[in-house]
Amino acid sequence: MIGRILAAFGALALVFVLALSSPAGAQEREPLTIVTADGQRHAFSIDLADTAQERQLGLMNVESIADDYGMLFDFGQTAPVSMWMKNTLLSLDMLFVGEDGTVKSIARRTKPLSTRTIPSGAPVKAVLEIRGGRASELGVKVGDRIEHPLFAAKP
Repeated sequence: MIGRILAAFGALALVFVLALSSPAGAQEREPLTIVTADGQRHAFSIDLADTAQERQLGLMNVESIADDYGMLFDFGQTAPVSMWMKNTLLSLDMLFVGEDGTVKSIARRTKPLSTRTIPSGAPVKAVLEIRGGRASELGVKVGDRIEHPLFAAKP
């Protein structure tokens, strides 16, 4: 009986640790699609970072991400932004996205752990981070579009 209780407690502790170690905690992932100029559609499963704390933590200390995973940083308004790679262990591609979902600029294969700032180069509403090199693999370019409710037209 005690063995079963300890096993159940251990399993519960493991679930708790895994939930806390995921990039955005225990929130559920959302679908997002990158649409290239030639009409190709690339589906991603993303975590939305829409609070100051979530944006600050981002993908820090994450050791790997799937090819179809991303983190979308919602800044709540359109303005020039800067990102950095402090405490980020893997290279990322950063897609700087305007309020209409258009990719305004791309920082490709960013340097892990760098404290150098990476400017958007234009006013943006959000930044999509994906695995470093993935944007080139998919043929993503400035002017392509991101489909997600964050960029839906407001009535």
